[in-house]
Amino acid sequence: MPKFECQVCNASFEVPEAALLKYPGWVPKYCRQHSPKKNASANTAPRKKKSWRPKVAPREENLTRAEVLAKYTAGPDSGVFTDGSANPNPGPGGWGMVWVEDGEIRSEQHGHESGETTNNRMELSALLCAYETLPEDACVPVFTDSKLCVDTISTWAFGWEKRQWTRKGKPLKNLDLVKPLFALYKAHPGCPLKWIEAHSGYRWNEYADSLSTAWMRSEV
Repeated sequence: MPKFECQVCNASFEVPEAALLKYPGWVPKYCRQHSPKKNASANTAPRKKKSWRPKVAPREENLTRAEVLAKYTAGPDSGVFTDGSANPNPGPGGWGMVWVEDGEIRSEQHGHESGETTNNRMELSALLCAYETLPEDACVPVFTDSKLCVDTISTWAFGWEKRQWTRKGKPLKNLDLVKPLFALYKAHPGCPLKWIEAHSGYRWNEYADSLSTAWMRSEV
């Protein structure tokens, strides 16, 4: 085999002919002990495996309206913000909506059901109240932190209506809320339904959350 001299230790080393033919013009300069590739891999710290941790659900603070306003300032300052929840789910629940223009409250409402309801029904109830409150010529976004509600009303309901409110031939849940809400949504072309992240410090989303849990407190 062809022999070469290491430029680091001056020791003689051999390289197979096949390796030289594979890389035409290559002149080996280092023995195996002083190979840059070998040293680089030896000095590289082993990668740490990422430990899997379960995703922690956002914490429900159950703040009063005054506490929310004192604590939070971030997020959009105009729009209609809605929220709903059941505790436990299913169980008693509540909903809330607040209409804000440039940080000033124009309207707010909240309610609750003492019987067995669900998070989704309360979210839909808050949206129904929001669109009932808005005039049809309003131009203001309506926010919810429920992606399910956004998809239901702004995407899926169009197909369900064409199929006589069925999905794959089966009846749909919560149609007593979905159908009137969908009709109001279509009647308010200037009021798009938008998703907002829950419990992320957005003032008016937190305020709507406070309204939705007011039934659990002595002070709204």
